[in-house]
Amino acid sequence: MKNSRRASSPVNGKQGNDWDTRRKRKIVDITQALSVSPVDVAALRRMAISEGGLLTDEIRRQVWPRLLNVPLHVLDEEPEKVERENNKDYNQVLLDVQRSLRRFPPGMPDEQREGLQEELIDIILRVLKRNPQLHYYQGYHDIVVTFLLVLEERLATALVEKLSTHHLRDFMDPTMDNTKHILNYLMPIIDRVNPEVHDFMQQAEVGTVFALSWLITWFGHVLSDFRHVVRLYDFFLACHPLMPIYFAAVIVLYRQEEVLECECDMAMVHHLLSQIPQDLPYETLISRAGDLFVQFPPSELAREAASHDSMATSTFKDFDLASTQQRPDSVLRRRRKQKQAAALESSAASSVVAQPSAARRFVRLAVMGLTVALGAAALAVVNTALEWAPKLDLFP
Repeated sequence: MKNSRRASSPVNGKQGNDWDTRRKRKIVDITQALSVSPVDVAALRRMAISEGGLLTDEIRRQVWPRLLNVPLHVLDEEPEKVERENNKDYNQVLLDVQRSLRRFPPGMPDEQREGLQEELIDIILRVLKRNPQLHYYQGYHDIVVTFLLVLEERLATALVEKLSTHHLRDFMDPTMDNTKHILNYLMPIIDRVNPEVHDFMQQAEVGTVFALSWLITWFGHVLSDFRHVVRLYDFFLACHPLMPIYFAAVIVLYRQEEVLECECDMAMVHHLLSQIPQDLPYETLISRAGDLFVQFPPSELAREAASHDSMATSTFKDFDLASTQQRPDSVLRRRRKQKQAAALESSAASSVVAQPSAARRFVRLAVMGLTVALGAAALAVVNTALEWAPKLDLFP
């Protein structure tokens, strides 16, 4: 049943011998990265980010766990049964899942879909039970169903749990303060690229609420073609937790002519921006988002965005290093040592952050695998840059 859930195909309908040749080459490269010991996670990130992403769900089932540092032995673990009665989140989760019919492939037999919906409920409640510090939010199920449709229940549970305690952590607070904080990065990014669009949106007082559902569902709720959703998930899983807000900014900038031609009225501009086009040039926008992250990293926008760091951002260094080296215990030990030395190193770290040189940005990009815009030179230095990761403050 797993392989029959739906078929995958390259984004934007790429065809022709040239694409077929590159696609075959990419599959060979992914297979090679998975076969070495330790797994070449940097290469897998490059594959996830570059044109076409990870290409098929079969490949995603192998690569997504590596990008999130989820050990494959979880497949052998029987997931615990979920107690639904008296669960404080059950009623809301049930309502959301019942409304998720359009997230399942058209033509899927009712019996199969209903079975997957039951699994979807169990995954969500299981993750919340294991992590009482996490709070359910409407839209979370849109992310979970994406993993369920690509993976099977056990592996989906493990990946969703890791994602919920890292990339999605800010959305799962009891308040929306950290979510608002992340949304606050949107306007500074737009301002850096197109001040006219920024000023127009400010004058219209449209705010950033139009992008809320994009952000908290990783666009899963607003895109109708599942191929586009999983392509973006390839990208986001390989990147910094704030990459979705850069992608949101890129969408607004892509539509800059429409925005500027719109009546400068809050309701009108909000309506325009909330109706996301379904025929976006995804590969171009992914590349552009990677460019903007390098040009305007979160550390340079943080003062404008807010005065406090989000949890997902502040924990990304540990998470990233763990997923790269596949040795989380050593990362935790290193983190403890770093905290002990933090007071002594604070002044030096401040001076480094204050100098976002081209070389520093290049290293940050190489470590993350964001090579969509830098070409062959970045590809050649990624593995070397990874060795520097514990020594440099590469991530904001």
